[in-house]
Amino acid sequence: MNPEYPSTKHFMKGLDLSQVFYEEAVRPLLESEFPDLTYSAGHLGAGSDVLGFDTEQSIDHDWGPKLLIFLGEKDYEKHQESLHTFLGHNLPTEIRGFPINFGVHEDGTIVMQLSDDRPLNHGVKIVTIKDYFERYLTVNPLEKMNPIDWVILPEQRLRSIAQGRIFHDGLGHLQSILEKLSYYPNDVWLYLLSAQWQRIAQEEAFMGRCGQVGDELGSRVVGSRLVYDIMKLCFLMEKQYAPYIKWFGTGFSQLKSASILTPILMRVFEATSWKVREEYLVQAYEIVAGMHNDIGITAPMKADASNFHNRPFLVIRAEDFADAIYATIQDEEVLSLSKFLGGVDQFVNSTDVLSKPKRYPKLRNMFSSLSLEYKM
Repeated sequence: MNPEYPSTKHFMKGLDLSQVFYEEAVRPLLESEFPDLTYSAGHLGAGSDVLGFDTEQSIDHDWGPKLLIFLGEKDYEKHQESLHTFLGHNLPTEIRGFPINFGVHEDGTIVMQLSDDRPLNHGVKIVTIKDYFERYLTVNPLEKMNPIDWVILPEQRLRSIAQGRIFHDGLGHLQSILEKLSYYPNDVWLYLLSAQWQRIAQEEAFMGRCGQVGDELGSRVVGSRLVYDIMKLCFLMEKQYAPYIKWFGTGFSQLKSASILTPILMRVFEATSWKVREEYLVQAYEIVAGMHNDIGITAPMKADASNFHNRPFLVIRAEDFADAIYATIQDEEVLSLSKFLGGVDQFVNSTDVLSKPKRYPKLRNMFSSLSLEYKM
């Protein structure tokens, strides 16, 4: 391990480290030097540590004692610069054996670096609620969010807010924001759930068709896409935001449905023929169809696979689920969205798009255009 990094023998989860950092180092300084300052504090946003997926390996970049201090607009203008400098000169150099100072490694990554030089380049960012969320999500959650605001936000971004931790909420807004963003409004959820079933409907017959013409590679590719869509469907049915692809499987393993579905989905990948692959996909289809019926959002649906028209491919007829769910939506603003287009995660599958907030407003325009086109 690079000597700049601390020993991992005392590793602790990043969220816990950040809370200790706040309670033992930051808060006492604020109480002594800025006793009348009203602020909120927490750790949320980008990072495997916020998601709770960090391990000892995470220490090697962009990990360490970090937190956000939220100030009101007037206090931000008055105190932001002096507060940042004060902390740099007065914070301890370490917390629980981890350096508080950050530097840039030769490969360009941000890393903890022990330093006695002052001011420390610490990980306390001072922001306002409006500025932070407009930069991170491109919306201000203190204001009303329309259905289109929800569907253009990647689940991975929403999860990194919902999974965050609040250490202090003197402003009185942060807790309500996290509650608001904890999951989609009901009709937006139904819309996304319907669109996810439709994604399965679009390709569920293709795995067998590829195999039938001897395209084993194509059959495996389609099978893997269907596994992904089944997993994504489970996140939606259990009302959990899906994390980005690096942690997609890890996040799935925490779902209630994972214990029964994981061994079946693994056998889809292990299958050496499309017939065997189909057998396990059918098992998965019937399980998620049963899950749908257990949720009780529609009348009970047929949960048994059947032939795709007169062809020898077994499908669950996912479009029937999509239609039935869509029929339950009441919100006129949600109904004004194009049927089955879905959210950004469902019609865009580029890491570079989903992880760059500056591109979300462009998605809004694209989504509006696509909605009109789909309705023509």
